[in-house]
Amino acid sequence: QVQLVESGGGLVQAGGSLNLSCRVSGIIFGRAGVAWYRQTPGNERELLARLFNHGGSVYLDSVKGRFTISRDNAKNMVYLRMDSLKPEDTGIYYCNTNGDGGNNWGQGTQVTVSS
Repeated sequence: QVQLVESGGGLVQAGGSLNLSCRVSGIIFGRAGVAWYRQTPGNERELLARLFNHGGSVYLDSVKGRFTISRDNAKNMVYLRMDSLKPEDTGIYYCNTNGDGGNNWGQGTQVTVSS
């Protein structure tokens, strides 16, 4: 059974930082691509950051330079470091694995940025 469990969300003031974590089990993690998505009320889930197995990454323009995705294959973990947070970053953040092992999602963690 594939499981992705996010943690690290919460309430933070604008300009602050948060570190999100995602623990993955049930797949051969090292073979999977990983990503973080965000969903806000009334909107579709949007891709924030994606890390490919070859080491390349892509980021949503609005988070470039502020968010950093990383992974630890030895621990089956995915991380999202978020700096200089803005109120518009508020939403539910989802961890995703893709490619080898299928397309899998966590339950989401709420991030709220106050102005």
